Amino acid sequence: MNNYGSLIKIRTRKLGALIYDARITKKKTPEECAAAMNIGVDQYNDIEKGIQAPSLPMLEMFAYTLDIPLEHFWGDETLTEAQSARESENTQQLRQLRNRYIAAHIRQQRNEGNISLAELSAKTSLPEELLQQYESGQASVPLPELEVIASALSMQLDDLLDRRGPVGNWLAEKETIQALMAMPPELREFVCKPVNRPYLELAQRLSTLDVNKLRTVAEGLLEITY
Repeated sequence: MNNYGSLIKIRTRKLGALIYDARITKKKTPEECAAAMNIGVDQYNDIEKGIQAPSLPMLEMFAYTLDIPLEHFWGDETLTEAQSARESENTQQLRQLRNRYIAAHIRQQRNEGNISLAELSAKTSLPEELLQQYESGQASVPLPELEVIASALSMQLDDLLDRRGPVGNWLAEKETIQALMAMPPELREFVCKPVNRPYLELAQRLSTLDVNKLRTVAEGLLEITY
């Protein structure tokens, strides 16, 4: 077998393993995945076994149905490996830090509003002793109770979300994608082209200038063009 033949065979097996891993991770049946690719179950099973490779349109529909970036299948890392890496982070320590942050934020908001624990207890119908445990970080606040406390203190839950840790980075990535997808198609295409990066960086710098400096820049451009 020539080199290309060996590479194709290896790639077909890797692709089959990635597809199998994606199906298991997303808890889909072979029948569901076969339907997504518009092929028979036997043919789909051959793809998972690395006997046969899917076409690009088949893979596109598979990725679309399972909500997985198509680029995932260009690499070697499985979804379970990526998930294990995320889970291997010190989640206990992160949770403790988040609980402390929420506790401190509640205490600060209450103090700034000149609200006593007794008054907050009356507003929320939560025992004063329990509120004290929440504020000291001795106990984590269940979400329904946190919503009641936030409402009583005129707080927004968004202010309590993780913005700097791994969850925060994940949320920021999702928000960026949503904002990008909300743009008109032609603007989205412009932003995504690497060749247009200098224009975006220029726009970013201009956005930090005050009105007088912007006027000076505009006048300079007029002098050049006329």
